[in-house]
Formats: sequence, structure tokens, C-alpha cells
Amino acid sequence: MNSVLVVVPTYQEAPNVERFLASVRASAPAADILVVDDNSPDGTGALAEKVAVDLHQITVLHRPAKQGLGTAYRAGFSYGIEQRYDFLVQMDCDFSHDPAMIPVLLGPVVDGDADCVVGSRYVPGGATPDWPFHRQALSRYGNRYTSAVLGLGIRDATSGFRAYRADTLRTIRVETTRSSGYAFMSELAHRMVQSRLEIVEVPITFVDRTHGTSKMSARIILESMALVSSWGLRARIGRQRPQDR
Repeated sequence: MNSVLVVVPTYQEAPNVERFLASVRASAPAADILVVDDNSPDGTGALAEKVAVDLHQITVLHRPAKQGLGTAYRAGFSYGIEQRYDFLVQMDCDFSHDPAMIPVLLGPVVDGDADCVVGSRYVPGGATPDWPFHRQALSRYGNRYTSAVLGLGIRDATSGFRAYRADTLRTIRVETTRSSGYAFMSELAHRMVQSRLEIVEVPITFVDRTHGTSKMSARIILESMALVSSWGLRARIGRQRPQDR
């Protein structure tokens, strides 16, 4: 039977983590769950350990300090690859990603129709119902810019709700990625496209958290855009070099 690992980075998610883990277990009863906690001061990691006693198939990876979303996913994916899982899912703990969608994302990768499935806000059927206009405009522009600069051909390059074949992460050598923040999602998409892997988008409804505090900031967005510009420039230089000889 194919094995699935759901990787969930956490920092200050005590109001959400117990209900979230129960929801994941209900939606994907056969999946294992890895909580990657960055020493949350509110005790998120300890709460996850407590829930694991009753729900089972939950492992908590305790990290010494807050080190960034990208590093948390690298640690989680490396664990999944080392433990020889067949498929890995990444998602947030704040219910912006609906656990009920996990089987939908897994379907195409399990069936062999995709190397990665992205839960997309910007394909037909996707939505961000509670976002103000300026936030929608910024996110849509950022995704269009990222897709255009990196030649991705997808509409939601920054989505953090995805399912992968483990071989996909091996092929792109996920352990060698560099991004520490939200640019990690764009970096993985860029590597998958460069490796000619099949990325499929399925629509999701992204809702704002009702408990806890968002980690997104203007600095994080600007950092992400700067990295995307750098990757795009390097890719263009690399394509031009053979022609210059």
C-alpha cells in the first residue's frame, strides 16, 4: 500500500493544532502526519505530542528555534524521503487549507497523472473569499510575475498546499534548495519545471485564519520577489551562454 506523509510546519499554533490534527486524521485516516515545530513559545509542539497519543501516526519534530518556513519544509521532506514515504503533502495548520481537500490533491499523484498537484486559488473554481481587493491584487500580480519570470506555466506558484510524489522531491534535490521563507514554494515550482515534471493545479478555497496571527509580512513578500527575479535572471543568462560562444 502506498504511504503518505502530511508535513505541517508550526509556530505559535496552539489555538489550531489539536483541531487541525483531528481534521487531517478524519480526511486522511491512513496518512502519517509530521508536525515540524520551531519551539513555539505557546506550547504548540507539546500539544501536538498530546494529541498524538490518541490519534496515533503523528510524529513531532522539535526544532530549537524559529528558522523559517522553507527550512521547516526541507526538514520535513528530508524526513519523509529518509523514511521512504511514497507521497508527501504540505499544508498550513491554520485552516486556510481545508484538510478535506487532501484526498483531492493526492488523487493525480497516486494515479500517476502528475508529479505534483498544487491547490490553486487562481484556476477556475478557486477563491479567496475574505480578502480585500488590495491583497487579492498583490497576490495575483505576484503570482503572474513569478510564473512569467520563471516560465512556470501555472497560476498559483506561491500556494503552500501541495501533494508530491517522493520521487519528484528526489529529482529536484529538495535538500539543496536555498530559500528560508515563503519563496520556497516558488523555488520548488521552478526546479520542477526545469526538470520537466508534470504540475497539475486543482481549485481550492483559501480562507483566512480565525485563530492566531499570520506570519506573512511586506518584508517576506519583497524578499520572495527579489529571489524570483534573481532566479529568472540566472536562468536567462544560462540560456544565452551557449549562443554567445
